[in-house]
Amino acid sequence: MSALDEAIPLAADLCRHFEGFRSKPYICPAGYPTIGYGTVWKPDGTKVTMDHPPISREVANDWLMRELRGTYAAGVLKASPGLVSNPRALAAMIDFTYNLGVGRYRASTLRRRVDAQDWEGAKDQLSRWVRGGGIVLPGLVRRRKAEAALF
Repeated sequence: MSALDEAIPLAADLCRHFEGFRSKPYICPAGYPTIGYGTVWKPDGTKVTMDHPPISREVANDWLMRELRGTYAAGVLKASPGLVSNPRALAAMIDFTYNLGVGRYRASTLRRRVDAQDWEGAKDQLSRWVRGGGIVLPGLVRRRKAEAALF
C-alpha cells in the first residue's frame, strides 16, 4: 500500500468527523454555500449554491474522496514531497488543507516545519491555526490536536 493510499482514509476520517454531514446546503463559517462533508466545489467544477438539492451520505463521501485525492493530497505533496514517505503526517496535512486551503499551507511556517521533519515545531504551528473571525474556536482546537496526534 502506498503512503497516499494509507493517508487518504485517515484524512477522510478526520474530515468526516470535524466537518460533519449535512445533506442540504448551508453557509459555512467562512461564508460559502457548502454541502455534504464541507464541499464548496462539486466534482464537475461548479460551486455549491443554496439552491442545490439535498445529497446522500454516499454522494457526499464520493465528493469528499475525490477532493481529498485530486485537490488536497496533490497540493500537499507538491508543496511537501517528503511527506510521500510519512502517511500519517500526510493525512494530517491533507485534513489541514481541506479545512484551510492549500495556499495557506504552502505559505506557512507549518509547511517549513513539516519539510524539515521538525514534528514538535509542526505541532506548535498547528496549535496557532485555531481562530475563526479572530476568536479561538473549540472545534478548531480539537481538530488541530487530532492532526498533531498523527505526527
